[in-house]
This record gives sequence, C-alpha cells and structure tokens, in this order.
Amino acid sequence: MGKLGGLAKDTAIYGLSSIIGRFLNYLLVPLYTAKLAAAEGGYGVITNVYSYTALMLVLLTFGMETTFFRFSNKDGEDPKAVYSTTLIAVGAVALAFVAMVLGFLPWVADAMGYEDHPEYVGVMAVVVALDAFQAIPFVYLRHKHKPLKFAALKLLFIFLNIMLNLLYFVALPAWYESNPELIGKIYDPTIGVGYAFFLNLVCTSLITLFFIPELKIRWRLDIKLLRRMLGYSWPILVLGIAGILNQTADKILFPFLYDSDTATSELGIYGAASKIAMIMAMITQAFRYAYEPFVFGRSKDKDNRETYAEAMKYFVIFTLLAYVAVVAWIDVLKYIIAPDYWSGLKVVPIVMAAEIMMGVYFNLSFWYKLIDKTIWGAWFSGIGCAVLIAVNVIFVPRYGYMACAWAGCAGYGTAMLLSYFVGQKYYPIRYPLRDMMVYVVLATLITAGCLLIPVENAWLSLFFRTFLVLLFAGFILRREKLGGMLKRLPIVRRLFH
Repeated sequence: MGKLGGLAKDTAIYGLSSIIGRFLNYLLVPLYTAKLAAAEGGYGVITNVYSYTALMLVLLTFGMETTFFRFSNKDGEDPKAVYSTTLIAVGAVALAFVAMVLGFLPWVADAMGYEDHPEYVGVMAVVVALDAFQAIPFVYLRHKHKPLKFAALKLLFIFLNIMLNLLYFVALPAWYESNPELIGKIYDPTIGVGYAFFLNLVCTSLITLFFIPELKIRWRLDIKLLRRMLGYSWPILVLGIAGILNQTADKILFPFLYDSDTATSELGIYGAASKIAMIMAMITQAFRYAYEPFVFGRSKDKDNRETYAEAMKYFVIFTLLAYVAVVAWIDVLKYIIAPDYWSGLKVVPIVMAAEIMMGVYFNLSFWYKLIDKTIWGAWFSGIGCAVLIAVNVIFVPRYGYMACAWAGCAGYGTAMLLSYFVGQKYYPIRYPLRDMMVYVVLATLITAGCLLIPVENAWLSLFFRTFLVLLFAGFILRREKLGGMLKRLPIVRRLFH
C-alpha cells in the first residue's frame, strides 16, 4: 500500500504540473493573437515553426526516454552506465543536428519557406536540441523519484516564458513609443514574431543550468549497451513519429499545399482557433496521467476487463459533456483569441471531435501494451497518419484549413477503429457500445441545436445553450445514477443541504 501511495503522489505531481503548465502556456495564445495581426501571418509562423520542432524533438530523442526506464530497471544493467550512455547518445545526435542546420542554414530555411528569416530556423534548431538533451535529465529525475524538482523546473520555464513574452510584446512596445532611444537598446520593433523564438531560447538555456547536479557523473559510453538500447528503442521511435505527425503534419504541410498569398495568415487563424479546442486535450491528458498507472495496476485483477470497459464509458461521457459545454459557450470562449481570428471558430467542434477520438484510441491502446505487442501501436498510428496526410494533400488545396480539421478526425478515427477491431481479437473487452452511442447521438443533437437554432439576442442565446448543457448533464446523472455519489461529496452536500 505504501508503494501505491507513493505512486499516487508522484502521479499527481507530474500530472498537475503538466496540466497547470499547459494551461499557463495556453495563456500565450491571447497574447500572440492580440499582438500579431492575422493578416500579417505572425501566429501562422509560430504555429508552423513549433510544429517542426515538435517533430524534431521526437526524432532527436529517438525513443530513448522509455528505453532508459526499461534498461535502468533491468537485471544485470548498471543504471549509472545506462544514464551516461543515454546522455551521450542523445547529446551527440542533438549536437550533430544543430551543426547540420546551422551549417546549411540558408538552404534549410529556404526549404521551410523562411528564406527571409533564417534566424527563426537557427534559433529553434538550438532550442529543440537543448530540449532533446534536457529530456534525459528529466527522465532521470523521475527515475530517482524527484517529482518536485521535475515539476518545479517545468513550471519555472513556463513562468519565465510568460513573463518575458509579456515584457517584449506588451510592456516594451508601449515604453518604446515614449522613449525609443533608451528602450531601443533592448528592444527592436522590427523583430516582431521573432521574439517568441528568441525568448524560448533564453528560457530553455536557463533551465539547462539547473541540471548541473544531474550532469556531475562519470561520463562513459558503453557501445554494446547502446546497441541493445537502440534495438529496443526503434519501434518506440516509429510509434512516436507517427503519433506526432498525426498532431503536426497538417500545420507543416499547409503552407506547401494551400496555393495562396494568404497561406501563412490562414494557418495562423486555424492554429489560433484550434487552441480553443485544446481544452479537450487538457482533459484527455489529465485522464491519461490517472489512467496509465490504474490500468497496469489492475492488469492482474480478475475483473480488470469489466473495469476497463466502465472506464471507457465514463471517459466518453465526460469528454462529450466538455465538448457540448465548449460548443455552447463558444461565444464567450472566443475572446481567448483576437477578433481577427474568429473566422476560424468553425473548426473548433471538428478539432475537439478529433481529440475525443484520440483519447478513445489512447484508452484502447492498452490491450497491446498489456500483451507486449507494441508494434501494433506503430501500425495503427502509421496508418492513421497516412490517412491524415492523404486527406490534407487531396483536400487542402480546395478547402483550406477546414480540410486540416477533418483530416484529424479521419486520421484518429481510422487508428481508433483499427485498434478496437484488432483488439477484440487479441484482447477482447465488452465495451458498452450501445450506452456510449446514446450519449454520442444526444451530444450530436445538442451540438446541432446550439449551432443551428438561431437566437438573435446574445443573452438569450447563452441562456438557451446553457439550458441544453444542463439538460445533457442531468441526463447523465439520472441515467448513470451518479446523484448518490455526488451527494457524498462535502461541497455538494453543503450546497444542497
């Protein structure tokens, strides 16, 4: 029980730090969209460049985070040798990557469409290399059961990044107008969106300094150990590439597929509007942090499959409730982004639907993890990624970023269905499909009511949509008999005494 208590505590710290961090980072969206006009494409540049860095981070770590955990806990292996070998391998690859990008910077920038601003590419190449190297000390902190330092460094980076962004995008531009000679020494208004990348470099470099205690080790490279580790890590790399491409391929491909002078600004509109849908991503991530240790902890229970089926049902129910709430209150949530970007709000329901499918796919993925057949995950994610890319290539030239949104649904939907049908053969679980479909149909009807029934008065519209959300919540409480459970919660009991 003591070990499980420690696991629960660590999971809570890791989970809360990630979710809080993601929420705080989310606050940069209204800042960027307010200060970078949609027509100028500033946020489109941020969306595009960060999509490349997300992909490169997966490539530069090449599955070594999970591999480090496996080998450092393996009988007969020296954890210190594993850590040192992992650090050297990832560090060497990251260093080689930076050298290649900087050495061929004009050509790389031109291929990415940033021939006028190669500094964006150079700076973010250094950032992603540092992030890749930092990933191993972060894993080492988890290995040594130091969740507080892990969480503190993650949150420190985000706080520093937000403060510096507020300084360079809000305070200094205002002060520059009244005192350009003094402020001009630390601020150049012509850099514009470039500050988003330069400030990231400053914060990432500073965080690296906090890992000095974790880097005071005996540095040695065990070639035989590295070969074994690489043999273990390559399927994880394939799975990681497929997974990250499902999230970023549309944003990378869009400038090349959408043949228009407004491609960057259109991408910015899509990226900003999609951030509203990331509310769903935060919910699914919270579920993932809690569910992963839960699944493996229950793997030997006799009734584990029934438990997984129930967990799936409640995941679907509560994500659908969140989906309906976001759609209903989109007229309020839209103020997260600047009015220039509101034309992209029509993608929000579609992107959220894709996020729900991704969450269901994650939920389903445990069958091949529990039977040690992770290669299935690579196949499912790879096929889903191929579908996503195909839909983008075929339809983006004609339908723009709306095709990107639907491509996400197609990709995640494909991976989800493949995982379900193959899983029923190798690890059958009787999911309550009929019950879940009732909620899907009802959520679809309520969404249609929110979007299609015209109510001219803004307050009446908000009241009507809120009523529909409460109707859905009441249906859930009554059908699932959750009222008794809620009454046992102290706050609810006091409210309805």
